Amino acid sequence: MSDSQLSQKLGSQLSPWLHQQLSTLLSRQGHAWLLQGPSGLGQYNLALELARAWLCENTTPAGACYQCASCHSVDVRSHPDLCVLMPETVALELDWPLDEKSQKEIDDKKRKPSKEIRVEAAREMINFTQHTRSGGHTKVVLVYPAERMNHVTANAILKTLEEPPGECRFVLASEAAHILLPTIRSRCQTHTMVWPKEQQALEWLVYQGLVAADAKATLRAAGGRPEDALDLANTGLKATQWSSFPLMVSRGQLAALADLTPAQAIDRLQKLCHDMLAMHAGGTPRFFEVADLQAVLGNAQSASSATASVAKGTGSTASSGAMYSLTQWAKDLMESARTAQHTYNPGLMLEALMAQAQQALR
Repeated sequence: MSDSQLSQKLGSQLSPWLHQQLSTLLSRQGHAWLLQGPSGLGQYNLALELARAWLCENTTPAGACYQCASCHSVDVRSHPDLCVLMPETVALELDWPLDEKSQKEIDDKKRKPSKEIRVEAAREMINFTQHTRSGGHTKVVLVYPAERMNHVTANAILKTLEEPPGECRFVLASEAAHILLPTIRSRCQTHTMVWPKEQQALEWLVYQGLVAADAKATLRAAGGRPEDALDLANTGLKATQWSSFPLMVSRGQLAALADLTPAQAIDRLQKLCHDMLAMHAGGTPRFFEVADLQAVLGNAQSASSATASVAKGTGSTASSGAMYSLTQWAKDLMESARTAQHTYNPGLMLEALMAQAQQALR
């Protein structure tokens, strides 16, 4: 595949709803943009395509050309006028090179890759903005995920963000913009990510190679966020697994959490807890089909005649007890999430989570 074909292929992967937002952003003025919204809506991809279009030699109102030398340099992570400010863990995951000193420290096991945007990287970015452009018409700084800047790092970039030297533009992408310092947000124009329509997201997932049933299940499992749905599909999640998850958990079948990290298990259990609470409150579940949740109620009914009244929606004392039990389970899951990344024995933690879930669902 030629370089131009590679660039066109990469460009074609931008989803339709992101293409629309890209055109909108390119039609507006401003040296600093903050792209904000929950995960899975494409903040990083949109930020990268905006940076590519700003740097492109033949840019159009619709975006970059994907054929010029500048576009190719972005693809191979070597554009001299693009500075990417990321946590080292994210940079390595997305194939962005680290500076030589940091890479050597990590290779020599002197430290682990940072999960935050380091202040040293922010200072390097400031130096980058002060250097002469390599020949293009602008320089670009891409910050992702912006909420990973601690207060020291954020304060270090404030002056440069407000008044960048020369022709320099910023695009910050965040999945938790409320965490950012108000002084960072006030220096940027804000763009809130657009949620795609369900049919649009399903068509995109099928285009990515998912069968229709799996696309629908993973999109529901991701709460309607297509890129998160694709990530779930890439981990091997199938429609049958997701639909059977509630009943397996209510029966205490540990296989439901097989091959999951504690953090992943907690995330799925929180979704189940959310939907069970919604069902008991007369609301609409978000992550699971109603029939899958009703199977849990049927299992509880067979285990306890008291819970049977909940399944029938009688509003009895048993129903209040079920709501209390589920609410307590939600609190316990939130507490478990705080230590999920630091558990000493993941296997034992998964067993404890399953026992906790089974008790709450009964």
